[in-house]
Amino acid sequence: ALYASNRAALLPDALPNQLEPRRIMLSPRAAVLESFAKHRCSAILRTDDETAVRPAMGAAIRGGFRIVEITMTTPGCLEQIADLRAQANHDGQDLTIGAGTVLTVDDAKQAMAAGAQFLVSPVTDPQIITFCRQHDLVSVPGTFTPTEMMTAHKAGADLVKLFPGPSNGPAFLRALRGPLPFLRVFPTSGVTEENCEEWLAAGAFGLGFVASLFEPMDMAKHRFEAIEARAKRMTDKVREYGSERKRSREVTTA
Repeated sequence: ALYASNRAALLPDALPNQLEPRRIMLSPRAAVLESFAKHRCSAILRTDDETAVRPAMGAAIRGGFRIVEITMTTPGCLEQIADLRAQANHDGQDLTIGAGTVLTVDDAKQAMAAGAQFLVSPVTDPQIITFCRQHDLVSVPGTFTPTEMMTAHKAGADLVKLFPGPSNGPAFLRALRGPLPFLRVFPTSGVTEENCEEWLAAGAFGLGFVASLFEPMDMAKHRFEAIEARAKRMTDKVREYGSERKRSREVTTA
């Protein structure tokens, strides 16, 4: 204690920041992974209606989503990703933007050029995973079986997308994570407002909301206010689940 007080006395008053912890600068990939760990849910848009892309995704963002994905099958996907990224940078918005249905390395190159920060696939392609590692992007390959998940994990995947969703989704995931607790599993297909808490309780690292968020009839009729309201309910549920888990751990360790 005497040493500490003497040391503080010897330091110039003009340099108080030297006593504070240094802020760690994250790599782009690490920052995206931190965003996934923080927000734990993404809005995934797949549509044939190019005119609905921006207002629908805008509704999801206003509703609370901070991780968004536009699939490569969506018309104007690359332009929409570039516009979202530019707007987020201009506004200083906490928004992580990715591309889905990335099937080839060429797709990956185009998505990266547009500004995508993470790449999602319905299948596992080691070449795409390697590309992501080489370019500091987060990779989320599609997997269904434990073997496919381990293959993706060993290839360097950051997260593994559970696709398609099994009928007994949360129970399947709970059984899977028994022997494979280190996998960061991100279910998409079959995730709804009603069952999202079950998925999280089963050990999902995060959740992707697709048609359950961008409900086909709302998209067809351009009812974006309904999408915004649904997005708020979904993100509130995910956030509240995380808060309850945190409080539970604090009580347990108290």
